[in-house]
Amino acid sequence: MHYHAYNDLIKNNRNWVTEKLAKTPEYFKQLAQGQKPPFLYIGCSDSRMPISSFTQTEPGELFIHRNVANQVSLTDMNLLAVLEYAVEALDVQHIIVCGHYCCGGVEAAYRGTASGVVENWISPIRDIYIQNRQEIDALPNDQERLNKLAELNVIAQVKNICSTSVMHRAYKTVKFPTVHGWVLDIGQGLVKELELPVADWQTIGIMP
Repeated sequence: MHYHAYNDLIKNNRNWVTEKLAKTPEYFKQLAQGQKPPFLYIGCSDSRMPISSFTQTEPGELFIHRNVANQVSLTDMNLLAVLEYAVEALDVQHIIVCGHYCCGGVEAAYRGTASGVVENWISPIRDIYIQNRQEIDALPNDQERLNKLAELNVIAQVKNICSTSVMHRAYKTVKFPTVHGWVLDIGQGLVKELELPVADWQTIGIMP
């Protein structure tokens, strides 16, 4: 795989701007007028996860938050601020939590090999593995076990989204975003949408 040198980044930016202006002279003037993205995307920081490339979306379509192993922590003020702004100011229509196969954070949690701050950060994934160990260990090989843990991690993070005060407020209104769970198969480039009981989690959020 070819990797760019640092100076290539600036050069590529200039080339990209030139191409955009050649097709749409007002492109950047329109972009600068403000944002109204329909999607909030919460994904992994992995460098192989530029979701705009995989979904062929343009600047202005995705409001993005990324962290190691796509965690939704109810004490993460960064994520909660992004979520609140996306839901209450930007009025996003969809929230997508996206994990992926071949995730280093998931594998470290599975093998118990993380250390330092990362160990603390991915400890919820380690808990997911321990809670589902019988089901996961019954799978025939490590690859399938890691894939299953990646999916269970996404499910847990979607449930966490539905458990936030931001979503509880949204669920009590007539208009709120739909929450989705995705897993990206990096080896094939395809997105897998998980079937989740989001409606049940939503009901819990609006119970008195």
